[in-house]
Amino acid sequence: MEPTRVKEAPFLVIERRYPATPEKVWRAWTDPQALRRWFGPGEGEPVSAADVDLRVGGRYRIVFGGADGTAHECAGVYKEIVPNRKLVFTWSWPRTTPERVSLVTITLTQIGSGTELVFRHEQFFDEAARDGHRRGWSGAFEKLERFLQE
Repeated sequence: MEPTRVKEAPFLVIERRYPATPEKVWRAWTDPQALRRWFGPGEGEPVSAADVDLRVGGRYRIVFGGADGTAHECAGVYKEIVPNRKLVFTWSWPRTTPERVSLVTITLTQIGSGTELVFRHEQFFDEAARDGHRRGWSGAFEKLERFLQE
């Protein structure tokens, strides 16, 4: 009898290098005022709420406007916090698919005077959810790069 294989849930990995210190990149992900300035997939989708309780077990909630005038809300719980180095949190869409909880891990490594960011988003419900998030995160990372250059 062959062993049963468990299908791995879809995931995505995005790697970026920024000409900014790990402290500045960390702040972009953990400071509500910074999140308001760059978060979201596209232009014209301002962040209307960014709540951060940065502690293991603490919650975050971000609301940003969709291009069609609807608000999108993501939320989750912080699982691991290593200041300026690693941030792990759950990810969900409480208004649309609250039962689908995935996991985000961000690691920051100083490279010279800049930072290498490795972003892993895993435990997606299916490939379509992964692909949609890849599109959204790609736009968000472009906005993050512009924010870090300010």
